[in-house]
Amino acid sequence: MTTTAPVTSPPPTAPLGTSTTANGTDPTGVLNFTQNFDTFLTLLTTQLKNQDPLAPTDTNQFTQELVSFSQVEQQIKTNSQLATLISDQSSSQAISALPTIGRTIEYQGNQSVLQNGGATFSYTPPANTAGATLSILDASGNVVASGKGDPSPGKHSFTWNGQTANGQQLPDGGVYTLQVRAVDAKGNAVTVPITGTGTIDNVSVVNNAATFDVSGISVPLSQLVKFVTSSNSTTSP
Repeated sequence: MTTTAPVTSPPPTAPLGTSTTANGTDPTGVLNFTQNFDTFLTLLTTQLKNQDPLAPTDTNQFTQELVSFSQVEQQIKTNSQLATLISDQSSSQAISALPTIGRTIEYQGNQSVLQNGGATFSYTPPANTAGATLSILDASGNVVASGKGDPSPGKHSFTWNGQTANGQQLPDGGVYTLQVRAVDAKGNAVTVPITGTGTIDNVSVVNNAATFDVSGISVPLSQLVKFVTSSNSTTSP
């Protein structure tokens, strides 16, 4: 008498687009194919191993899955090449910017370094500004100097003289922040754009972006406003 061994169905596998971990299915429900091509091979071979011999995957469906795998493989390669291109472009920008070392620039941001007894900023009140107060903050966020600002529309540049409210002269090298509190005629807060000024010490690539080192302040190339060729008028809050 001949006996036939029962066919045991393989354990269910995670559906396409679902990642699995040691504890089961990833709660996010998303398998990130675009990070590693080995994921494709693992998924493909696992599917082949676990097919029920009595009910294999439909040929058309299987072909579509292979096409999808190929498309995502191309996406992985494209992402990798794009990342390389961005990195190379950033490095090229940094190299091109090397001759700017030692030059003074104006940049978007409210920080500046106290050098030679001065830290230079600019602020631009909008047309509806009725009043403005300037405050200089140290690295700990403490107000070391304050005074009235010019609320008239347009760009205003000044250099803080490095002195505190009680006349103490602070040493060079510290990074200070300009805070502008402005209001309109009804007392509503008004946003005032601020820029800082400093000298480029070095150029590097940070987070895939050419970046100036302005005495310890990182200034991405995208935040460059202009190169300063002459001294601006100075005031002190």
